[in-house]
Amino acid sequence: MLPRIDYIKQGRIRLGLTQRELASLSGISTSMINQIESGRCKPSYDTAKKIFEVLSSQEGKTSLKAGDICSQVISIQKDEKLEVAIEKMMKNSISQIPVFDDSKIVGLVSEDILARKVLESDDKKNIHQVPIFQVMEPPPPIVDIATPAKALIPLVRFAKCVLVSHKGEVTGIITISDTLKLAE
Repeated sequence: MLPRIDYIKQGRIRLGLTQRELASLSGISTSMINQIESGRCKPSYDTAKKIFEVLSSQEGKTSLKAGDICSQVISIQKDEKLEVAIEKMMKNSISQIPVFDDSKIVGLVSEDILARKVLESDDKKNIHQVPIFQVMEPPPPIVDIATPAKALIPLVRFAKCVLVSHKGEVTGIITISDTLKLAE
C-alpha cells in the first residue's frame, strides 16, 4: 500500500529536493513530476512506487543524526565537590552535568537533584563540600552518533539528556534544547 499521491510534493519539499532532482533520482521526467504534484496527472502504480522508494531512501541520507545536533560535553569527575558542579553549571548555563570516573560515565548531576539535596541537608554551610558521587543520579543513556535525531526526542524527554558516543568514547550530549535544532 502506497501513501497518498499528494505526499510526494510534501516529502520532496521536506527533504529539500527540487522537482528536477527528484526526477533525476527516480528516472522520471521533471515534467511528469510537475504534473503529478499539481494534480494534472495520476501516476501509474509503478511510477508512484518508484517515487516513494526514492523519497524513502533519501530520508535516511538527509535526516539529522545524533552527532549533528549534540553539544560539547561539560563534565565533572565523581570525586570532585558539589561546589565545582554548581560553578560549572552556572558558568555554562546548563541544567545537568555528566559525572565520570576517569573516562567512564558513572552518573549525572542535575538542577533537580541539587535543589533536593540542598533542601534536605541539615548542614547548609557544608553542602558544597559533599563529593559528587554522594548525590549523583544514575548515568543517562548513551547512543551512537549515527542514531537518527528524531528517534531521540522521546528518550531525551524521559531521561533529561542523552550522551552521544563515537567508537565507545563520549563525544557529545543532547538535551531538550538541542532537540530544537530539528525545527530549524
